[in-house]
Amino acid sequence: MPNKYPEKKGWDVPKQKYTVSNWADYNESLRLRGDITVWLSDDVIDNWVEKDRVYDGTGTPILFSDFAIITCHEIRQVYRLPLRQCQGFINSLFKRRDLPIASPDYSTLSKRLKELNIKSPQYKKTDRPDDTVHAIAIDSTGLKRFGRGEWHQEKYELSNKSSWRKLHIGVNENHYFEACVLTDRFGADESQVPPLLVQIERDIDHLTADGAYDKSPVYDAILAHSLDADIVIPPREDAVFSDKANPLRNRNLQEIKTHGRMQWQEKQNYGQRNYSELAVQRYQKILGDTMHAREFKRQQQEAMIVCGVINKMTSLGMPQSYRSA
Repeated sequence: MPNKYPEKKGWDVPKQKYTVSNWADYNESLRLRGDITVWLSDDVIDNWVEKDRVYDGTGTPILFSDFAIITCHEIRQVYRLPLRQCQGFINSLFKRRDLPIASPDYSTLSKRLKELNIKSPQYKKTDRPDDTVHAIAIDSTGLKRFGRGEWHQEKYELSNKSSWRKLHIGVNENHYFEACVLTDRFGADESQVPPLLVQIERDIDHLTADGAYDKSPVYDAILAHSLDADIVIPPREDAVFSDKANPLRNRNLQEIKTHGRMQWQEKQNYGQRNYSELAVQRYQKILGDTMHAREFKRQQQEAMIVCGVINKMTSLGMPQSYRSA
């Protein structure tokens, strides 16, 4: 990002400071993130059980709706509860309100998580006013599957034997997760661009990503999805012009050689990529960098649910800031 350039050159440039202009509203939105009525609303309760329980001859008809299963896992993520405690927590809420319904048991929550088929992270349709995504930023990060904590490793001089999954995300200009894909830790960044784009239904105006995505298949996949998309990916330092390369890549390379990387970043709004880095930070700071589920298919659905949880938090309110120094 641009602020790294002066530090690399050894220049002592003060870090920019920003002031939040809507602090009162944003402060209230932070409180609402922990309000149980946000996660267990009346609409959720009304759709807790399947309205038409169809028997297919293979066992007991499904009682709880997918909506209820997703809600339980959302609550589990927000309050960081094991499955059994999540079940007891939700049942206690129903009991206090004298509602004739109950939480699915912990084994049902685990089994049904694998059976969910969430296509993309959920967020309010009213937050999508038109048919175009004005900007998308793509990035990836690691999520721990299991492993000992750093304190335990240091105390007993143990090696780090943690196991990781890799989360690939696409974030729009309003900080909403538009897409996410979970792979093993060897999943190449550029190979997951097509699965991310499949989840984005609208056309894309502007797409940014870091240099790891500077591959011809990435450009081809993006333009196949949105023909008029402006692709802003920095070419590697030893990149050269090629007639076989995408014209947008050659344009980026030419502008960098002519005006320098810093001016190219400013002209092409490469700073938009910070939205994906911020999204990664919010994911790990708010809900943690460790996965709850152990089986891969469950982990994939868990990642979708977590991104949906953060989208719901985003809809409650975000800070509006301006540069103050």
